[in-house]
Amino acid sequence: MTATAGAPSITASIRAEIDVILVGFARLSAQSTIERAAGAMIAALAAVNKIMFCGNGGSAADRQHLAAELMGRYLKDREPLSALTVDTSALRAIGNDCGYLEVFARRLHGVGRHGNVLVALSTSGNSPIVIAAIEAARTTGIVTVGMIGTKGGRMDELYDILIKVPATRTNRIREMHIAVGRKLCDFVEDALC
Repeated sequence: MTATAGAPSITASIRAEIDVILVGFARLSAQSTIERAAGAMIAALAAVNKIMFCGNGGSAADRQHLAAELMGRYLKDREPLSALTVDTSALRAIGNDCGYLEVFARRLHGVGRHGNVLVALSTSGNSPIVIAAIEAARTTGIVTVGMIGTKGGRMDELYDILIKVPATRTNRIREMHIAVGRKLCDFVEDALC
């Protein structure tokens, strides 16, 4: 397959896209809040507390992935670390009985305790159910760690620790969220195992 006149080749397009990714990750690496988030997670788990994750839409898959890395194993054979996310049965039951806005908040009120950490992911920074979860966490004494994009949205000022990735497009934000999340798992595992 060859490029049509005036159109970039697929190879040039791939290189340009990777260059954008590299620039974003280089800017992300300067954030000290990643280390602060890892410290909060390590302290919580060392004190026999738990890490809870929430995220809506595409961020739901990321939250499940990160909880599984801690509960299962990341890079080391070890005992499971206490990491939770809402399961599909609870999500459906709470959504049906209390309204979808309550799916994370209600779970936090039920199982969250002072000393836990909530890691909340949102590409837009405006997800109402994630905002409700953050507000529930704050009333319970749960430390909140937020991962959002450059624009921040309504969540920009709600977190105890904010990791604002340098991207505005959803796909770029999610790439950085999962990379940061996996690095947090790496820090936690190295510190505790």
